[in-house]
This record gives sequence, C-alpha cells and structure tokens, in this order.
Amino acid sequence: MALYAAAAAAGAAIAWQARAKDVTPAYQRTNLSRAYQPPGRWPYPLGTDGLGRDVFGRLLQGTRMAFVVGLVTSLIAIPLGVALGLAGGYLGGRTDDAIVWLYTTVASVPGLLLILAIALLVGRGLVGVCLGIGLTTWVGVCRLVRAETLRQRELDYVAAARALGAGPLRILLRHLLPNLFHLVIVTFTLRFPAAIGTEVFLSFLGLGAQGEPSWGTMIANGRLRLWQGAWWELTFASLAVFGLVLAFNLLGDALRDALDPRCA
Repeated sequence: MALYAAAAAAGAAIAWQARAKDVTPAYQRTNLSRAYQPPGRWPYPLGTDGLGRDVFGRLLQGTRMAFVVGLVTSLIAIPLGVALGLAGGYLGGRTDDAIVWLYTTVASVPGLLLILAIALLVGRGLVGVCLGIGLTTWVGVCRLVRAETLRQRELDYVAAARALGAGPLRILLRHLLPNLFHLVIVTFTLRFPAAIGTEVFLSFLGLGAQGEPSWGTMIANGRLRLWQGAWWELTFASLAVFGLVLAFNLLGDALRDALDPRCA
C-alpha cells in the first residue's frame, strides 16, 4: 500500500509540474524511433509502447488515476450510503420504507449499465466515470449500515441516551455513528479496489479518462500489440491492477478481523 501511494504521489507531482510549466509531460511525448523498446534498457526500465512513450511513466500516471477514482467515488458513495442507512435503520416507518424502495430500485438495474448511462449523460471522461461509480455503489454500504443500525438501536446505550432527552440527530451522530465506524472503514478498503476495477474496465472500453494514461487504456493498447511481440505494456499494467486489488483486499480482511468485536 505504501508503494502504491508513493507511486501515485510521484505521478501527481510529475503531472502537476508539467501542467504548471504548460509543457507536454514526458509520459505523453511520442517518438516513433524508440517505439517497442523492450524492458531493461535505460532510461526506459519497463520499455516503451507503440508511440515510443515510457511505460513506467505511464504506469505511475495510471496509479494516480486509480487513486483519484477510488477516493472520489468513495467520497460520494460512502457518505450517501451511511446517511441513508442510519436514517432508515433508526427512524423506521415510512422513512425506512422509502429508503428500502430506493436502494432496491437502484440494485435492480444492472450496475454496469447504470454506470455507463450516467457516464454518457455527464460526458465521457473521468468526471462521468466517478459520478457513475459513486452514485451506483452506495447500495451495499446502505444495506450494511441499516442492518447494523436496526440492531444497535435496541441496545441499552441508545435507550439510555433517549431517556436522558437526546434527540434523534444527536443519537445518530454521537452514539450510533461511532459504533458503526468500523464498518465504514472496512467498507472503504473493500470498495476502493472495486471502483478501480470498474474504471479500468470502462477505460478498456474507451469510456474512462480521456487524454490521460489509465491502466485500462494501457491494457487495451497492449492487447492490440501482442501479435508484434510487445508483451510488456499489457503485462505490467495487468500486474499493477492485480497488486493493488490484492493489497486492498488483504488490508480489508485484516481491518475486519481487528475491528470486529466478535473477533476480539
């Protein structure tokens, strides 16, 4: 995780520096005379692609794009799912019925089709992808938080707070939310790689980030060049996706074991 975070920070620094100087960044500069250079030759340790661009530099930018997608979509989906789950689970009645109807309706639509519809409506690019993923992946968070809230609201500490005159908002924010926060943390670590995987797939289809390197774009381009023996772009981009998803899943499992009271 530290390695990927450092790679994303390095990629962001390179991109911002090029943007500040108003120059074409090194990872976007084409030179057909150096196309398809295999890995291991300095200054291109991971080789070059069909346009002579540095695969290592583009891999760093793909890491930056992955972290942007994971963070932005999580900032959309998790607060929305937590707020609706808390409200439905604690207030019950018609509020709960409306929230259950809402997430059931969203869940009934195939997720990928809904993401594509939102992305195409907003516009092809990273903004549309982030909105599409964020507005369609809150359902699982909402269900989890609602179920746990239904259980927690019957416990003694909630009854004591209610007896002392605490209102619903205070109970939700000061008492229930802190006791549900471990679920939020674990959910974040598990949905972060899921969002990245969705973005990679959309970029593979040509609907992801426009004009910026993405692991999905690299995989799509590398797939077309396998017949020329240029295996490195596809291989290194696929390994980057696999490593990040594996790291986050292992982190999520460890956090779940550490934070779940039943595992203590």
